[in-house]
Amino acid sequence: MKHVIIIGAGFGGLRLARRLQQHPDFRITLVDKLNHHQFQPLFYQVATAGLDPSNISFPLRKVFRKSSRVQVLLASLQEVLAEENRIITDAGMLRYDYLVLATGCRTNFFGNRSLERYAYPMKSTVEALNIRHAIIENLELATQTPDAGERQRLLNIIIAGAGPTGVELSGTLAEMKARILPKDFPELDFSQMNIYLLEGSDKTLGAMSARSSTRSRQYLETLGVTVRTNTRVTDYDGDEVTLDDGGRLPAALLIWAAGIEGNIPAGIPQCAITRSRRIRTDRQHRVPGFDNLFAIGDLAYMESPNYPNGAPQVCAVAIRHADSLAQNFIERQRIGGKPKDFEYTEPGTMATVGRNKAVVDHFPFRNAHFGGFAAWVAWMGFHLLQLIGVKNKVQVFVNWVFHYFTYDQSLRLLFKGTYRPRRRRAAKELV
Repeated sequence: MKHVIIIGAGFGGLRLARRLQQHPDFRITLVDKLNHHQFQPLFYQVATAGLDPSNISFPLRKVFRKSSRVQVLLASLQEVLAEENRIITDAGMLRYDYLVLATGCRTNFFGNRSLERYAYPMKSTVEALNIRHAIIENLELATQTPDAGERQRLLNIIIAGAGPTGVELSGTLAEMKARILPKDFPELDFSQMNIYLLEGSDKTLGAMSARSSTRSRQYLETLGVTVRTNTRVTDYDGDEVTLDDGGRLPAALLIWAAGIEGNIPAGIPQCAITRSRRIRTDRQHRVPGFDNLFAIGDLAYMESPNYPNGAPQVCAVAIRHADSLAQNFIERQRIGGKPKDFEYTEPGTMATVGRNKAVVDHFPFRNAHFGGFAAWVAWMGFHLLQLIGVKNKVQVFVNWVFHYFTYDQSLRLLFKGTYRPRRRRAAKELV
């Protein structure tokens, strides 16, 4: 059997392991620093107290409990020794016949140390929980201060980046401000709370159509979000956000959703790394110069006729990469087998803004576009089906139904000492 090592249990890595788990020609080792799969599209609902982290997480060992050919290894990759067909992890050294890098992306602060220190990213369940705790903690502090300026700073929330994450997060926060938080904190005047969505380009949802961009902005402004395009954050000191036009916005919470870069392990040749910090691959997912080293998902940069600048970094691409690579592995084992080149065909894109508000492009057919309630239902249905585990699907569906009819969530809990908040400047003295 060929030993296939897969680094990363995101959408691509997990899908590839599941596709190969019953094939007699392969033995798979799935390496991840976490023991569970995280459903990234719903991180924003964890951050806004709509879902519990367990609702969007699934234990890896439970996924493969019936497969004797898959070993799950809880470890972090330290270096790839491609010339020797080995990898070094913090759990030891492993040899492979095929190595698949599916480590995804991390937050890119573009070298700004202040942003890295004080802003809140949201690329993991723990980081989503940090945002939830920061929101609740700031509201509690706001009830204790008599200083109007300090209270305003604690109430303000700024989201940098108007991609799907920023749009979905700001829309949900606006709904909380309107319907939920005034009931929890009657002593606060939430008309003073400002939710800013800042975007460096000239539109929201830049990867979607102009119609979806325009409609999403209209939805956000209807909800009360202050949307500012062609506006970049240049600095943040924990108290004020500095903009590229010299303006300043007081805020105790800056959520950074403005950039990502690949999680590239040590040992990858510099010539294979693109300017966007992704690993270049050919159309059979191979890293240049190596016949048994592959990259898939958000980490991979593949130029093709349909996408000469690389496919978008979304879960649908990672899943299609995994399906293609699994079939190519099988072809490699067949006498006369011919691995095929991959071409990504857009199945449709969608984003939700809030209750009964969403946008969908290119689904169910090319050039189709719709929004509103129908798009919102389509968004929920698609993401519900993508969740792993029947229990998770049921729990998420019940949570959504409960929230839809009650306009409430029951997860606004602050557990002190159970999370590590971002380092912030010391709070001003309270009376």
